[in-house]
Amino acid sequence: MLFNSYAFVIFFPIVATGFFLLPQRARTPWLLLASYVFYGYWKPAYLVLIAISTLVDYVCGRRIHASSDPKIRKRLLIVSLVVNLGILFFFKYLLFVATSALWLAGLAGFEYSGQLWDVVLPVGISFYTFQSMGYTIDVYREKIPAERSLLQFALYVSFFPQLVAGPIERAGHLLPELRRTHRFSDARAVEGLRLVLWGFIKKVVIADRLALYVNMVYGQPEAYSAEAVLIATAFFAVQIYCDFSGYTDIARGVARLLGVRLMRNFNRPYIATSIRDFWHRWHISLSTWFRDYVYIPLGGSRHGLRRTCYALAITFLLSGLWHGANWTFVVWGAIHGGFAVLEFLGSRREALRAVVARVPMALRRVLVVGVVCFAWVFFRAESLESAGAILGRLDRWYGLGGAVEPTTWGQLLYMTGLVMMLQLAEHHGRDRDFPERIARWPLLARWFFYIAGALAVLYLAPQQDQPFIYFQF
Repeated sequence: MLFNSYAFVIFFPIVATGFFLLPQRARTPWLLLASYVFYGYWKPAYLVLIAISTLVDYVCGRRIHASSDPKIRKRLLIVSLVVNLGILFFFKYLLFVATSALWLAGLAGFEYSGQLWDVVLPVGISFYTFQSMGYTIDVYREKIPAERSLLQFALYVSFFPQLVAGPIERAGHLLPELRRTHRFSDARAVEGLRLVLWGFIKKVVIADRLALYVNMVYGQPEAYSAEAVLIATAFFAVQIYCDFSGYTDIARGVARLLGVRLMRNFNRPYIATSIRDFWHRWHISLSTWFRDYVYIPLGGSRHGLRRTCYALAITFLLSGLWHGANWTFVVWGAIHGGFAVLEFLGSRREALRAVVARVPMALRRVLVVGVVCFAWVFFRAESLESAGAILGRLDRWYGLGGAVEPTTWGQLLYMTGLVMMLQLAEHHGRDRDFPERIARWPLLARWFFYIAGALAVLYLAPQQDQPFIYFQF
């Protein structure tokens, strides 16, 4: 079920009303049922996968917590990792590995004429498997106790606001939030609705409008000039941010209406002054997951220069592969990993640190955005060949007039205006998110924004439901 669908408009009021009318002991089963309906609305058969991941990690967590034998604890952890990663590998990566192997075999002269299997990728599988695995690892590390209630743990894995596109919550934060007694609050409802409205504005008013130009240029790059490619790439950088952070805002707002606080997943990433800083601001729940469960176990920065570079490279390559079973995502991760390694090596040289310190902050931000946008080309392209064709346009300058065809200059200026408005809203005032700052506005200004924002969402909503970009991961 999509947030931006009529089904959800009917679904959520029923869920929220039932949640606050039911006694406390019935609320967990009610939210669990709602979460399974939310996910099963798309394809009920894939509820089995969530159930398997939930049951395996619940049992493993309980037994790890109860055992004092290091060997038994490690075996149980391995069972959890093998089951979750096995599910993820079969549905997301098996076809990719098979086609890559056949491509290499073809280079060696071997031909395969049979038909490969193909399975539909379950929505959100990368998110809930990582969230469930994170719980088991934390129990193994004795950071949290094992959850005693199967229903409570099942709700933690499948909580519908963040089930299919995050944020990837930690058990130490979300489980206590779900256990807390929640009473309806007018102030909390307004706070949640503000987040929801801002999320829809970013998704429908900005991301979906920018997608029209981006899809047009990236769908046929050979028909457009270098300027068109540059504009489309810049627009995609804003589109994917508004699309994904918009989903997060809606998820946080919906959860807040139910009394649950979800973590902040974005913090103005395009003002980052380094690639490392960018990943402290972009998809924070994923970057911290890889930091805690991949980078640090690989040695982190504790075992010398070479080990740190190795850990950074592997972490970013895996992060790229997490996003999709395509070599374009591997290259995207490699670009970020390569620059992260270069930044780390530069930070070890006092002379280079002094040079960087003298570079104006604005220039550093421009350089980082340039690297990020270059990497976005591979993220957006459907194949390495397509990415090469897009980058190949950059050496052909035909003049700005060819950049907007068949889009009119008026449409281009409109979309540019949307981007500028977003930047002004998101980057003015460092202490609070934009929806939080709205609460301080005068009453008339607040209501003008609410009404204008709602009308913009309704008026600009596409005829067909537009899935969120990160649903494919």
